[in-house]
Parts: sequence; structure tokens; C-alpha cells
Amino acid sequence: MNRPPLPQVPHHVSTARNVMGRTEPSSLPVHDAEDLTGSSGQAHIRLGCQTYTLRITRAGKLILTK
Repeated sequence: MNRPPLPQVPHHVSTARNVMGRTEPSSLPVHDAEDLTGSSGQAHIRLGCQTYTLRITRAGKLILTK
């Protein structure tokens, strides 16, 4: 499946929008979705006893389902 490339953000830089809509540095960790999903474009993510599926769509959007 050919997906459009995602914008590249350095892994050491994370940003967040404040209430004014401005982008500011953040201390949140950054994870590359393509690294998580690999060539299949899908990954399973566990939270407690629940397993969720993370998927990258053809349009380059992320979908997280139970």
C-alpha cells in the first residue's frame, strides 16, 4: 500500500498548540507512527487489559480502534 509521506519532525522536538493556537515546545514523548506500524501500516497497542489497533490510512491519517 502506497501512503503519502508524513511530515518529518525531529524526534527530539515535540510541539503542542497552546490556547492561542501557537505552537510551543512540549516535554511529551514523540513516536513516529510509521516506526510503530512498520510496512503493514498497522500495530496493536495495549492499555491495561485492552488491545487497540492503530492504522495509517491511505490518506495518511491515523485511526485507533478497539
